[in-house]
Amino acid sequence: MEKKASKAEKQSTKLFGTDGIRGTANQWPMTPETVVKIGQAIGYLLRKEALDKQTPTRKVVIGKDTRLSGYMIEQALASGLNSMGIFVQLVGPLPTPGIGYLTRTMRAAAGIVISASHNPFHDNGIKVFGPDGYKISASMEREIERLVLEEDLMALLPPSKDIGRTRRIDDSQGRYIVYVKGTFPLEYTLDGMRIVLDTANGAAYKVAPSVFQELGAEVIQLGDDPNGININDKVGALYPQKLSEAVVQYRADVGISLDGDADRVIMVDEKGEIVNGDRILAICALHMKSRGLLKGDTLVATQMSNFGLEKCMNDAGIKLVKTDVGDKYVVEEMKKNGYNLGGEQSGHIIFLDHTTTGDGCVAALAVLAVMKQTGKKMSELNHVFEDVPQVLINCRVKKRMNLSDIPGYEKLIASTESKLKGEGRVFVRFSGTEPVIRVLVEGANKELISQYAEEIASFLEKELS
Repeated sequence: MEKKASKAEKQSTKLFGTDGIRGTANQWPMTPETVVKIGQAIGYLLRKEALDKQTPTRKVVIGKDTRLSGYMIEQALASGLNSMGIFVQLVGPLPTPGIGYLTRTMRAAAGIVISASHNPFHDNGIKVFGPDGYKISASMEREIERLVLEEDLMALLPPSKDIGRTRRIDDSQGRYIVYVKGTFPLEYTLDGMRIVLDTANGAAYKVAPSVFQELGAEVIQLGDDPNGININDKVGALYPQKLSEAVVQYRADVGISLDGDADRVIMVDEKGEIVNGDRILAICALHMKSRGLLKGDTLVATQMSNFGLEKCMNDAGIKLVKTDVGDKYVVEEMKKNGYNLGGEQSGHIIFLDHTTTGDGCVAALAVLAVMKQTGKKMSELNHVFEDVPQVLINCRVKKRMNLSDIPGYEKLIASTESKLKGEGRVFVRFSGTEPVIRVLVEGANKELISQYAEEIASFLEKELS
């Protein structure tokens, strides 16, 4: 039996991070027993809502990426949901944004993605979408946590006659392919274009090549042989080096690299140069503004975005709004103020006119549409702005605490910022999905900012180990 958490541990425990629930498979919270409880908690809330509103029994769509542990977690989640009277529809491997789309179009009460995104195979996670296809609110996350950690869910089970059923949906991939292709301008095709596509041995390994091939492109695919343990393994959006080499080798027009659940994209121009999320955002924002399609003449980005992006947007008369790091914060800002383009340097690009979350395929098609409509090569578009040098160091840590409570931390940051003389910045944050603290230093001199970043990282690694 799984060890019960003490009352003190429960009060300090959080299931949800910045992007759902995440952890190592077969360790808390990604164990079968806890996942069943998570399914029961979600199911209880959905059943209660259905009874309160006197609506029919609810249904939930569940998709996953290609991790070995996905089978175990899928069955545990479905079992927990069924036990609360919820009907479950399994769609198998499908990009995260595809679940958001299917949740809406299938009129489901919720959608669940089993994925740890860009993390290695031994991690897995659970992301929950509401009926509108957007990730659930913080208040619902807290209520799920409360039910899992504090309630006796067995006492809340409905009678035997009300147990739910599970079935598989066989045509989900086709539905998603048609939806994504529909975001590309109807008057254009990709005929004559050669694309190298890296699908990270992940959720998009079948659907992504079909999207680009059906629009007319010649596709050379990398990362297309998932075996349960090779997802994100030196392939995909975090490792675009092989893609760069392949684009040059095959004389391709462009390279497209997705991560394990295909909600982010990094591109490569025909010269093998990387086109990161900031540049994709700039390319699309400028093009949309020129056509009167950028709502509020505003782009939403995060604190991790390069200052070069901000300067580029200011020069073009586009307002740049920065949020906390995490695509859910970008989406919240966009929804609140009616903006339609936002994203992260890491490659989460959100087009709210089409999607409810980051979608790597949709974002890539948006850039390909700019290429077609302007007649420009990817390398021309890639020169949209000049990066201010950045150094990012990720340190693995064993504990988390308020950084201002660490003796000497604030003095170190203040000293570093004074050395930058107003021509750079320091940004430090804990990852919401990994036991990692990220140290970003930005400034004019690459050698100096590397030194400053190393000093801060070494200090924090010592204090948090």
